[in-house]
Amino acid sequence: MSDNELGTYLRTWREAVTPAEVGLPAGPRRRTPGLRRAELATLAGISVEYLTRLEQGRDRNPSAQVLGALADALNLTLRDRLLLRRLVKEADGGDPLVCAAAPPLSRAARPTVRAVLDHLEPAPAVVLNWIGDVIAHTTGYARLFGPIGLLDAERPNLVRYVFTDARARTAYPDWERVADDLVARLRHDVPLRDPYVAELAEELTVTAGAEFTGRYVDLAVTPRQVGSQQVEHPQAGPLRLLHETLALPDDGQRVIVHLPADEATAAALDSLSGRRPGALRAVETAR
Repeated sequence: MSDNELGTYLRTWREAVTPAEVGLPAGPRRRTPGLRRAELATLAGISVEYLTRLEQGRDRNPSAQVLGALADALNLTLRDRLLLRRLVKEADGGDPLVCAAAPPLSRAARPTVRAVLDHLEPAPAVVLNWIGDVIAHTTGYARLFGPIGLLDAERPNLVRYVFTDARARTAYPDWERVADDLVARLRHDVPLRDPYVAELAEELTVTAGAEFTGRYVDLAVTPRQVGSQQVEHPQAGPLRLLHETLALPDDGQRVIVHLPADEATAAALDSLSGRRPGALRAVETAR
């Protein structure tokens, strides 16, 4: 096994990507169909010298921002981005437990919070911790968001789903707005230098690239407590939802309740939950 797997991986991908695939002219006298180091370095916004050090194994600890830029430039898939990140962690001596000294991240809802969810049935409601992990939800929430793939992961995370699951782009017609709001909450509702947020941000910097990092550095956008959302449901069709966020500050958790914004959505949610038509009424908002 090579002792420079990261460098070999980068070089292999660079040589496999053609100039046409990244919008560059092929040009004359090209000895290889792949990208030159100078071309990849320019696309990623780094120096040729630094890329050379990475490929030769003389630098094995690039930042998440550099990895994300290289992944964007090479048009890597999510699977390849995850492998790239793992190779860096292994080259750096393993994936350290950066959160070991931090307060424990809540991954379970209190019995009283679960009792509140029971009373909200069958409305779509979910409990999230401060990094967006889904830790409890109603059956109504599962019927609404399960079919779009949000709950497929062993440990579902709303932020990770929106930025790394291709189905999210179809499920959320207003994806840009949803992404803005999630990152704004991650930046504004959590203490600075929180290690769990830092770890998630480092992961998404690599796996989602500029779509995430461009939002993460923008402190001007603030999260909304109340808002509307469009969802394209594979069974119920287009839905217009309102959501209300209720904070549980002792646990760093929040409850999000989704409500129909029009009668068509109310009827669709009734159908998904097996209720009689008209059981759920649309919420009228001030215009």
